[in-house]
Amino acid sequence: MTHGAEVRLHAFFRRFAGAASSLLLLDYDGTLAPFRVDRFKAAPWAGVRELLNHIQSQKKTRIEVISGRPAAEVVGLLDLEMPPTVWGLHGAERLRPDGRREMEPPTEAARAKLDAVSAKLRGNAFGGLFEEKPNAAVMHWRGMAPRKAREIEKRTRELFEPLAASDGLQLLDFECGLELRTGRDKGGAVEAILDELGVNGTAKIPAAYLGDDITDETAFAAMKGRGLSVLVRRALRKTNADVWLKPPEELRRFLRMWLEAAK
Repeated sequence: MTHGAEVRLHAFFRRFAGAASSLLLLDYDGTLAPFRVDRFKAAPWAGVRELLNHIQSQKKTRIEVISGRPAAEVVGLLDLEMPPTVWGLHGAERLRPDGRREMEPPTEAARAKLDAVSAKLRGNAFGGLFEEKPNAAVMHWRGMAPRKAREIEKRTRELFEPLAASDGLQLLDFECGLELRTGRDKGGAVEAILDELGVNGTAKIPAAYLGDDITDETAFAAMKGRGLSVLVRRALRKTNADVWLKPPEELRRFLRMWLEAAK
């Protein structure tokens, strides 16, 4: 951890003094769990689940997860003693702890385009891994040889790009993949949560968002002036985040600092 990160974190955790509650917003893949080619094997880093359970047991921190996955997948993989609210599909879906699910439905025009693209990719996924979501068509090339990955990306862009920016559809780049989607993004989910809780620059509710991918940049931007944004990634990249931490050691240290500050 850099000296600058240390200084920022200590300043942030001093805000917990006198605060009755706090807000911890978390991405899943790459942040709480290492990436896996088989995404259903992406269990949290060792010790992370236990630390989150301890934080929840203090009953002073509201934990919400915002992920590109369908929300139910996150609940099962994270497997906390008290399921948190999970925003799935990059924020288009909201699954509450009591099982209530809210979903932003695509427009008929967007749905028709996504259905057509999905039908093509089910027949020929260019050698990549195709994933169909309720609001998106997704192509993954994680684990592919570099030359093969470039070919899959090229052909996917040729298919997706003419459809983007119309009928509410947009392209979403992420690490080793591309998504043609519609609906709220992670930044929109963060704004909805902060607005719901009345969190702003002067509110005494310490709030942080932790993420790793390009898709988390909108969430980092939404936190500006309202809380701390943390890039959790082994290699630093250009980012809007306030602090950079290397997983899993520095992630676990951050959670232990949270646990101590929220006593």
